[in-house]
Parts: sequence; C-alpha cells; structure tokens
Amino acid sequence: MSAEPSAAVTDVLPVLTEDVTAETPVVPTGAAAAPAAVSTAATLEADRVSAWFGQRKVLDRVSLDIPAGRVTALIGPSGCGKSTFLRILNRMHELVPSAQLAGEVRLDGQDIYDPERRLTDARRAIGMVFQKPNPFPAMSIADNVLAGLKITGTKIARPDREALIEESLTRAGLWNEVKDRLRQPGSALSGGQQQRLCIARSLAVRPRVLLMDEPCSALDPTSTRVVEETIGEIARDVTIVIVTHNMQQAQRVSDQCAFFLAAQGTPGVIVEHGPTDVVFDSPQDQRTADYVNGRFG
Repeated sequence: MSAEPSAAVTDVLPVLTEDVTAETPVVPTGAAAAPAAVSTAATLEADRVSAWFGQRKVLDRVSLDIPAGRVTALIGPSGCGKSTFLRILNRMHELVPSAQLAGEVRLDGQDIYDPERRLTDARRAIGMVFQKPNPFPAMSIADNVLAGLKITGTKIARPDREALIEESLTRAGLWNEVKDRLRQPGSALSGGQQQRLCIARSLAVRPRVLLMDEPCSALDPTSTRVVEETIGEIARDVTIVIVTHNMQQAQRVSDQCAFFLAAQGTPGVIVEHGPTDVVFDSPQDQRTADYVNGRFG
C-alpha cells in the first residue's frame, strides 16, 4: 500500500463498516452482563512500535507512556503517522491488508497483541471516536447509545437500559438536549450533537481508554467548545488520547503532548514528548518549537 489508509467510519467496537449499520446485531446467549459502575482509567504503554503498510514503513520504534486518567495529545503535520499510531493502540492497524507491526502495546502492563488476548476484549477496553460523526442512520438516539453493547455481545437487563442511556448521554454532555426525543433518529442531530452521541455510544461500553482522531475538525467553534468540555469531564474516569492539528486545542485539553514528525522519505518518529506546557513553552528540540509556533506543518 502506497499511502496511509483513510479514517475509519465508525466508533463502535469492534470496528464495523457501513454495510452492517442497517442491521441490529444479535446479542449472544450467555454474554457477560454490563458492569454496574464506570471502569477505572487505565495506563497505556507503547514500546518500540514500528508499523508498515506493505513495504512502506510508516512508524519507527515509537515509545510513549500514556498515564491513566489524563489527556494525551498527539500533534504533528499530516502524514507523520499520528493516526496510524492511534489505530495501533486498539488493534485497528491489523485490519488493513498488508499491514505489519513490531513492538508492544500494553494496557495496565498486559500486551493487547498477545495471541491469547481476545480482540473484542482489547477493543471494549480501548474505545475509538473518529473525525467524522457517524451515528447509525437507521437507529434512534437511544439505540445508537446501546449499539456498542449489542455488537460486543454485552447483555443488559431491560430496566437498566434507560439508566445507561441517561448516564452515557449525560457524560457526553448531550442528555439535556435530547432527553425528550430519544426515539428520533440520531442522524437528525446537528454535527456537534452527533459527535457527542458517538462519544456516548463509546462510553456505554465502559472503556478504560478512549482514542479520538481529530474529533472536532468538522465542527463549528461552539460545538468544538462543548466537545472539549466533554473531554475534560470524561477524562476523570477514562484515559484520553487525542490526535489534533489544532495547537490551541492541544494546549486547552491535554495534560501531555507527543510531537510526531516524518522527514521526507522516512517513517514517523516522536521528536519530543512531555507535559503540554513544557512542549509548548520550553521545547527541547528546535523542530518542536518551529511546529508549535506555526513555522511549518
């Protein structure tokens, strides 16, 4: 493959494609019950991660510690491997034909690529929200929230469903805006509301980590502000990793930053990472200073 793949089109786990969105998945008999409480945020560790698409190497020995309950921003110019790295963090990279991977990704010390670890378990713990809001068009707002549970085979008692819907929409900052129209199509919401619905859909699965690939790039400033406020709220319970090209956003929402860069013809690497204020105000590498100050990228 000669170029990095385009962004995926769904944030329900495990990853789906558009051709299945019109159907409601069947919940397997005997599936585990939904947890009764919000999961504890987890640490993620990428250890010497390299990635290829066919013969093209796109990441070279990237290591990054992502602390629990904090927001980590991945910044850097287009084509430097940020989104590829994000997909590696919940095993989406392996879905791409000809994709290869070296290194480890550990969730609270456990390698998510361990052959004995179930793919659905990794993706249930590590959720994903993409750039383009994509509520399932054939589903109501309420059914969109519950879609991830059905897909992962998680059973929940009918009396508990309404409580989970309210909790997830509340955490996503959307409940007060939609509580009187839960049976209306999710696709009828505004763009910013649709993105928060996608966040609620991911939160309903109780992830320990939530990955966000430019979640505000298609939104207006007001919707962006609300989504950023939502990120601040849910980061209390869920570890957040966000890719953004908006330097002001990275400064506003993140606790630490990692600056990715790929020189012409070479794979992406992390040039510098650390607390956000240090990366922006006192960078150690001149390339970091040039990028965060808008001199390239």
